[in-house]
Amino acid sequence: MVDCQVRPSDVTDIRIIDAMLEVPREAFVPQNQRALAYMDLDLDVSGGEQAKRFLLKTAVTARMLQAADIKGADKVLVVGCATGYVAAVVAKFAGQVTATESDPALASKAKAVLAELGLGVTVQVAAAAAGDMANAPYDVIVLNGATEIIPDGLFRQLKEGGRLVGVFAITQPPRAAIVTRSHDDFGHRPLFDASAPILPGLERLPAFVF
Repeated sequence: MVDCQVRPSDVTDIRIIDAMLEVPREAFVPQNQRALAYMDLDLDVSGGEQAKRFLLKTAVTARMLQAADIKGADKVLVVGCATGYVAAVVAKFAGQVTATESDPALASKAKAVLAELGLGVTVQVAAAAAGDMANAPYDVIVLNGATEIIPDGLFRQLKEGGRLVGVFAITQPPRAAIVTRSHDDFGHRPLFDASAPILPGLERLPAFVF
């Protein structure tokens, strides 16, 4: 996975590469899908009753994490963590990691797997758009999926100089982008074209038709 998907995607941050080598991706997928854990695809880890949830392609995840430039003392929020894979990777080199997930069953799975791996990640059940206001601000926020709306509430949970990375499907084609806070201004810089499943709660509302 790392040699065939991550390194060829211009990911040179050795911390990300080492973390992806160390974290067993198969631990975060259902038993019947473990053979697919290292494939280059958005892997469905849904429990079947809630909205579809995915582990994103590893190259997309790695490139976004590299752009976020996470420091060793940074406080990081992973939004829509699903079963917790991205949170596990980030926990290998960030100072403090919190993850939110709207599906209680997936949040419970994430807690169990992260604890089994000995990773001190706090997992909370929360809507994607809500983030974690009680413990904000954050140095970095990572969207484990795409958004079709401008997530202003998440932007305002960034520290001064904080960064949010995710896939923005507001226009076509969708693009991974980084948003940086400077006082109450939020600079937006596209990173690369990328498709990703939309996070539940960050969908575009249907337009009203007369």
